[in-house]
Amino acid sequence: MIQALQYGADVVLAEKNYDQAFALSLEYSRTRGGMNRNTAYNPMTVEGKKTVSLEIFNQLAPDVPDGKAPDHVFVGVGDGVILSGIYKGFRDLLQLGRIVKIPTVHAVQASGSAAIYRALETGVFDGHPAKTVADSISVDVPSNGHLAVKNLKAYDGKCITVSDDEILSAQKELSSACGLFSEPAAATAYAGFLKQKSSLDSGETCVVLLTGNGLKDTNSAAKNIILPEKAINSLDEIS
Repeated sequence: MIQALQYGADVVLAEKNYDQAFALSLEYSRTRGGMNRNTAYNPMTVEGKKTVSLEIFNQLAPDVPDGKAPDHVFVGVGDGVILSGIYKGFRDLLQLGRIVKIPTVHAVQASGSAAIYRALETGVFDGHPAKTVADSISVDVPSNGHLAVKNLKAYDGKCITVSDDEILSAQKELSSACGLFSEPAAATAYAGFLKQKSSLDSGETCVVLLTGNGLKDTNSAAKNIILPEKAINSLDEIS
């Protein structure tokens, strides 16, 4: 929000949650005009997000022979728009003959916001209230959920859940071991990879998508670290 305000945006807060903000944005564009670029509503957002698949293919091309896509792609999922974009990009590459198959996409959801995971089992979106530290993927009813489920079923994708503790632990490991400070929603993908890695072939190529910077949500990041208790005046005070 601070970043948006810095850039000069007019910010309006929705009182309840993401689902309410999404509904209000649709009502605003319908009644007052303007282009609604909301994900899961404007189809161009999927076209934009599909470019990650093109980038993955191009960056792996020197190391992966014969137009082969990665074997596995892990991504944190809330609304399902990035997931649909990933599939759209690899589907385009397949139709162009640049790759020979669609990779196995692992949709990783927070256990407290797992509407797509449940819908794969039941066939319906139950509207169960979402609650997770991974705010960017916290949704009650995913607006792009039906397409996400359709893609996962069509291409034998996987959907798994991880706990908030697993997400925060993965976030800390990414930062301390890899130098990649990611927001919880992004670290969710890595948490899913850690959960699945024992079942993966060590010779397969895996890509983990980190979709947001940790500076977007420092409050959540602070839950898994120990802050200094006091300031010092001299190095002699360091034990």
